[in-house]
Amino acid sequence: ALLCLQHKRLRRWRVRTPRAEASVQRIEFRAMGSRILALLSSDAPFVGERLASVPAWFEEWEAALSRFRDNSELSQLNRNPGRLVPVSDILWEALSVAIEAARWSDGLVVPTMLGAIEAAGYDRNFDDLKSSPASPSQGSPARLYSDIVLDANARTVLLPEGVRLDLGGTAKGWAAEQAALRLAPYGPALVDAGGDIFVTEPLPGGERWPIGVDDPAAAGETEEPIELLMVGRGAVATSGRDYRRWRTPEGKWLHHILDPRTGEPAETDLLSATIVAPTLWEAETAAKVAMIVGSRAGLEWIEERPQLAGLLIAEDGTVYRSSTLQQYRWGG
Repeated sequence: ALLCLQHKRLRRWRVRTPRAEASVQRIEFRAMGSRILALLSSDAPFVGERLASVPAWFEEWEAALSRFRDNSELSQLNRNPGRLVPVSDILWEALSVAIEAARWSDGLVVPTMLGAIEAAGYDRNFDDLKSSPASPSQGSPARLYSDIVLDANARTVLLPEGVRLDLGGTAKGWAAEQAALRLAPYGPALVDAGGDIFVTEPLPGGERWPIGVDDPAAAGETEEPIELLMVGRGAVATSGRDYRRWRTPEGKWLHHILDPRTGEPAETDLLSATIVAPTLWEAETAAKVAMIVGSRAGLEWIEERPQLAGLLIAEDGTVYRSSTLQQYRWGG
């Protein structure tokens, strides 16, 4: 039997039902523009009640972090540039992770791209965007993330004039990891937020969670995965330009992965990048870096960081694997 995890490209991440003594209980729902799946390996009678709390957690996080909600805490912060704004622990932690990702990626993945994202046409929830695409205008490079002033003691944030934030996939990955860690005291847990997956520990008996990665170029639901990854703990994230894309009135395809050096959709030879890492912010960030810089530079960037493992799929069908991926491959 197979447990199906929903990928952010609306394809399948497939997890084989573990051969373990404890059962795997699950809850599935929609939040943050994605399907969310939480799995918990436990026979305890109260586990179902704990899993039932997960949607409320995501609703609280989305209410604070969504750029698509006018009344979200993030939207309120974006409307108050040049002012010291007190923020909640949720926004503080998610923004701190986004700033750390920007530093770690040398400014290739930054939270200050909202203006450029909107200029490219991604100015509404993607479900609405697919049916009514906007006409893009010329994007502009992101302002330096280092211009943001964070006061840890007062828990305040000051955005410079002209800077607005989109926490995007970083926030979704942060939420998935937080949910998994909240479930961890009750047993081995896996949380998938639209393809951002965090695993807390191996299954009973030491068995790792098997996660199938689909070929982004495959058309059918029945296609075999291009890779089967075995993950005992840590994160898996994929970034790709095969799903979140739209056609302009002029017939040009655009996608949501923007290069902050130009403010425009990245010119890349990759269709998707899948990364295994200790944390979801690292996996998410590394996948986007690879997508932005392309297959050759992306693979080099991954190889320079031994805590990462990568699977890169190019538009011409070429598959690139980092040397560290072998430890996660089925039978590896």
